[in-house]
Amino acid sequence: MRLFVRSDCGEVKAMSGDDLRGGGDAEEETDIERARIAQRLIAGVRGLPPQEVPDALCRACVGLLPPGLGLSVSVLGDNPDTGVVLCASNDVSTQLAELQYTLGEGPCREAVRLTAPVLATDLARAPDADRWPLFSVQAVKAGARAVFSAPLTGAGSALGTLDLYRDTPGSLSSAHVRTMLLVADAVTLTVLALDQTSSDFEGVVTWLSGAESDREEVHQATGMIMMQLGVSAEEALLRLRARAFAHGRTATQVARAIIERTMDLRDD
Repeated sequence: MRLFVRSDCGEVKAMSGDDLRGGGDAEEETDIERARIAQRLIAGVRGLPPQEVPDALCRACVGLLPPGLGLSVSVLGDNPDTGVVLCASNDVSTQLAELQYTLGEGPCREAVRLTAPVLATDLARAPDADRWPLFSVQAVKAGARAVFSAPLTGAGSALGTLDLYRDTPGSLSSAHVRTMLLVADAVTLTVLALDQTSSDFEGVVTWLSGAESDREEVHQATGMIMMQLGVSAEEALLRLRARAFAHGRTATQVARAIIERTMDLRDD
């Protein structure tokens, strides 16, 4: 896995997993640690009712990471422009994840595009503030100064992201970055393991059914906008996001308002 970090002068440097682990026998030790973490996550969610799995997965992840970090796990929708928050440790974590899909920018979106971790060490200053101007302003307002995103990578493509934040600026130590990457790998293995044991495999594990409702609301609202305004799906989604940004709400919140007919984009 490659890691993209941005220096104070704005230079992006790619680091391999061996750069973080040190190579040699460390790679074997990393594989053992990754398997141990995955087993711990799977043990934490196995046998639970589907509606309880996301929160249990979140608690297990938080227990593996350094204290003081908020956490969320998001999975992609039918395309990289849509996603759903599977679980989050608090309201700020949820808001940060949804903001990135609402605005179409942010560390998690870039982590998916690059299929590599992205570390934003200070959203209130350049280069991070310039890199994602809309997201950075809203994230700082929400209480986040640093955001760290790692892709959940399976079969060469991103299935989603593991996103961390904290309310103070600064980088993660190399040991904490290593832990983040291992937890992201373990979350991916957990998703795939649960996927394979699901009795109703349809491309998304059955325990995602509760979270899937949020994505379906955005899809339904997008269809309604297409019919009302006679626009393409891409433009309908763009208009939904624009309304969400203008009103300081998430795309999911605006979608629900459109479905409930308490908001009408024909007023634009």
